[in-house]
Amino acid sequence: MLFSPKPQTGKRHAWMVGVLLLLVTFSCMAQTLPLAKVWKDPSCGCCEDWIAHLKAAGFKVQTFDTGNADARARLGIPRKYGSCHTAEIGGYAIEGHVPAADIKRLLKEAPKGVVGLAVPGMVIGSPGMDGAAYGGRKEPYDVLLINKDGSSRVYQSYR
Repeated sequence: MLFSPKPQTGKRHAWMVGVLLLLVTFSCMAQTLPLAKVWKDPSCGCCEDWIAHLKAAGFKVQTFDTGNADARARLGIPRKYGSCHTAEIGGYAIEGHVPAADIKRLLKEAPKGVVGLAVPGMVIGSPGMDGAAYGGRKEPYDVLLINKDGSSRVYQSYR
């Protein structure tokens, strides 16, 4: 017999299974990141550049142009780790020009007993502080993991 429905059904089944696997794979890859709530000064250009960095990395961002001192205190970031903007992402505080890759790592690892991450000050070469206005200069810096007791340790170094 030249035509057999069974092999055709087998091919169709294999094709459907393949399509289903692709859909599941793309669904897992497209998992959404949590909303980033960012408190900043309304006229801060480097904050806007950092927000653009987050968006380019897949984060959705909600901004509050009210300054960040109250948010920093409310989220538990000690003043010594301060910078020009503060964010809350996935239940963690993010202070300053923290790279999006480090935020994603934090969300994936989900450590307990920590407040979040900080890049104190305004380090040239960090995300948001790396535009043409800085002439391509880069300063070494550390991303700090801030513990609930106010202590910290280096989470990631950039040299």
